[in-house]
Amino acid sequence: MAHWIHFKYNPKKGRYERSTPSRWRHFYTVVRHLLSGTIIGALLLYAFIFWIGSPSQWRLEKEHEVLKQEYEVLNARLDNALEVLEDIGERDDNLYRVILGGSPIGVEARNRLARDNQRYDSLMMLADAEMVVRVAQKMDLVEKQMYRQTKSFDELVELSREQGDRLRHIPAIQPVSNKDLKYMASGYGWRLHPVYNIRKFHEGMDFSAEKGTDVFATGDGRVTQAGYNKGYGLCITVDHGYGYETVYAHLSKKLVNRGQSVKRGDKIGEVGSTGVSTGPHLHYEVHLRGAIQNPANYYFLDLTPEQYEEMIEKSENNGLSMD
Repeated sequence: MAHWIHFKYNPKKGRYERSTPSRWRHFYTVVRHLLSGTIIGALLLYAFIFWIGSPSQWRLEKEHEVLKQEYEVLNARLDNALEVLEDIGERDDNLYRVILGGSPIGVEARNRLARDNQRYDSLMMLADAEMVVRVAQKMDLVEKQMYRQTKSFDELVELSREQGDRLRHIPAIQPVSNKDLKYMASGYGWRLHPVYNIRKFHEGMDFSAEKGTDVFATGDGRVTQAGYNKGYGLCITVDHGYGYETVYAHLSKKLVNRGQSVKRGDKIGEVGSTGVSTGPHLHYEVHLRGAIQNPANYYFLDLTPEQYEEMIEKSENNGLSMD
């Protein structure tokens, strides 16, 4: 094996003489260079990973960002679900349970979430813990509200079975055929009176329609008044029992008489403009135990939730009644 050739100065002879290092010294030199290169390479690699990151780290960071975005989307969808459940719960408490005589569940009970601090504490160890815990709590709330609402509907079904006769008597449809809501004119509440030109509480709903349009009984009952009634003109009043009474005013024709029994959907008269009125329309009122009610809350057999919202919007935007 060839060896490296070195020259070493000889002071006695005053010249450089060739010198061949030993095998051990040669081995030592090689090992020293290898170790130096390894250490320098390791330091450079560490610096690269520390400042720039490894490919696996890049991949993890990308996956983390994707998961974070998915959590944000899920959080937004849960917010929408809670809004829908809140609307269903409000209608359940203030409409269905009122009509069926059930006790309202209440917002507090619907939003009560069983404490599970141990579960949420374990989530605090994760990255983006605050967002993860928030989403987990909303998912639990959606699950609890859906369970409570399902149980509520089961209870309402049972109440409806027990009160089938009562349901037939409750006013529950619109008094004119109005599926597309084209006859909606003015709603319940404070309105400007078209004749007296003053703000006056409008105790019912006005349905603008052509003279002669059919008017229907909105629930089973007995006619207690059928004739002229001052500003109401030709008017029909139906006693439905269970404390409910409905009024149909400004008619052009009556097709029932006092004391006559009627069924929901029976034609009882025709639209007109008698009494204090500015044009052909039906003025419709609902009374419960003598107290004026908003008729809009009594169309649950007639309208979808979307149509109900549209009707409320139209009735509230119209500031002028027709009587």
